Amino acid sequence: MKKSEEEKIRKAIKSKNWNEIKTYDSWQIFKIMSEFVQGFERLAKIGPCVSVFGSARTKPSDIHYKYAEEVAYLLTKKGYGIITGGGPGIMEAANKGAHFAGGKSVGLNITLPFEQQANAFIDPENLIEFDFFFVRKVMFMKYAQGYVALPGGFGTLDELFEAVTLIQTAKLVHFPIVMVDKKYWKGLIDWVKSKLIEEENISPEDLNIIRLVDTPEEAVDIIEEFYDKYLLKPNF
Repeated sequence: MKKSEEEKIRKAIKSKNWNEIKTYDSWQIFKIMSEFVQGFERLAKIGPCVSVFGSARTKPSDIHYKYAEEVAYLLTKKGYGIITGGGPGIMEAANKGAHFAGGKSVGLNITLPFEQQANAFIDPENLIEFDFFFVRKVMFMKYAQGYVALPGGFGTLDELFEAVTLIQTAKLVHFPIVMVDKKYWKGLIDWVKSKLIEEENISPEDLNIIRLVDTPEEAVDIIEEFYDKYLLKPNF
């Protein structure tokens, strides 16, 4: 274990007096509140958007980078803004697609010690910085009318299942959740079927919350089909 990691652990478990706890927690609350207020104020009038999730490590030469760029481009041409985590990889690709389609390109950037720097394709006025993952996730969910998940790691899964859980528990409107690349997601879906459904930890119909596709066009068609059905259209 690295020395810096040991120091973090020791600091985390070190006993603190009541005054230290109260002071630190109070200031944390104000910081959290300020991030919520900033997010609400900046995104409240953003218009209909789709959140795009995916790996920060995906290279521009990867087919999934190209898929993300195309999904965002096609959605933007139909009037939707694009919200991403603001970083490189899939996030950069989606913001790039929105940028070159002439639409709104939103980045919810998270401050991290590695990987995460805001990409160059976010509208300057639509770049919002966060320290807290949970505040950032609220913005992803609250201000999107659809979700597209491309291949990614723990962060992508966290965002994907946040959306699924909120819809499953009726805390979020049943907006479309589309997962791109059936082959990539097959193992996860097979596990959900063989474990979660078989052991009755979720209901079989819960799988209807998500849709699996192989192409950007299919992903866009599902979102468009949803809004045609409910007579809802982008307003910008």
